[in-house]
Amino acid sequence: MKAVRILLRQSSANYRKEESLTNKMTYPLPPISTVIGAIHNACGYREYVPMDVSIQGKFESMHKEPYTDYCFLNSTMDDRGILVKMKNSDMLSKAYEKVASAKKSQGNSFIKGITIQVHNKELLEEYRILKNLKNKIDEYKKGEYKEKVNEYKSKIKELSESKKKYDKKSDEFKKIQEEEKAVKQEKKEFEDKVKGYEQINYTEPVSKFRSLTTALRFYEVLDNIELVLHIKAKENVMNDIVENIYNLKAIGRSEDFVDVLECKIVELDEDIVLDEEISNEKYSAYLKYDDVLNEKIFSDDERKSIVGTKYYLNKRYYIENGKRIFDINKEDSIVKAVYTSKYFIEETSENVYIDREDNRDYIVNFL
Repeated sequence: MKAVRILLRQSSANYRKEESLTNKMTYPLPPISTVIGAIHNACGYREYVPMDVSIQGKFESMHKEPYTDYCFLNSTMDDRGILVKMKNSDMLSKAYEKVASAKKSQGNSFIKGITIQVHNKELLEEYRILKNLKNKIDEYKKGEYKEKVNEYKSKIKELSESKKKYDKKSDEFKKIQEEEKAVKQEKKEFEDKVKGYEQINYTEPVSKFRSLTTALRFYEVLDNIELVLHIKAKENVMNDIVENIYNLKAIGRSEDFVDVLECKIVELDEDIVLDEEISNEKYSAYLKYDDVLNEKIFSDDERKSIVGTKYYLNKRYYIENGKRIFDINKEDSIVKAVYTSKYFIEETSENVYIDREDNRDYIVNFL
């Protein structure tokens, strides 16, 4: 069987775990979808092209790199953070303009101008006018508005009690009922008018102002990485990979550059019973869980258990609006894998092969 063997080196990389949102943890090796996505980008594929990959490698150490995490709140805080105005909030744009920044961790005030750095006086004045209007609206609601609503409620209650004195079919009952409906309608129109005024003059304009908070977060970053990738696909796809391999610039983050040491099509040995077991102690690898479970590959010297870390790795995806979408309901969309080291085989089998090169044997297990 033929496959493409790619040897890569990276000085550093973060293969981010999808579930880590703040402090960005890393997989020990690039996951399947990361490798396939990088190959697709290098070859210029715009739709998913089926391929199976074998991923093994090692890293020397891991360190943490700090970064500043920016978070937009859905409201504004008067005493902390950075006050900003969104430029196109209706279009889900993250573009913004700084209005003012709090200088201390607490005790500041954008409205009162206490210990803040002003970046845009006009926008700050606009924000203060809106907040002042909100105070006036709240005062109105507590006073005149509340009294007016209570008058409507009292009138409605009075009419409701009056109806009980008459037969439902009588003219008096119908007259009071019509008057009650009119009062309820008048109350609703009054409430809607006040609500609409607040919505147009305060709620919508102030929604463009947000608080931007910052926090120190960390990336887990692997150092001095060696990767050995084997890719099985149709012959024309493998030829594309070899021809375009130097378009492969990074795996992981955009700044996680790769050095391509080798890329060529090799012949994998299959259907071989070995005189002695072949082990792989230099590299760790993702192994297909079912192959380990069925003892095609052993991850335990005593062959009694599965040793390693189990991962569910994304693989198959489709592209929509330029983004990769993973459909967990599709077959082969998620692969159950074991990350382990010091694994060995006694013979080749279906999906387990040997790549021999200059007295170096790679155990190849496709995912």
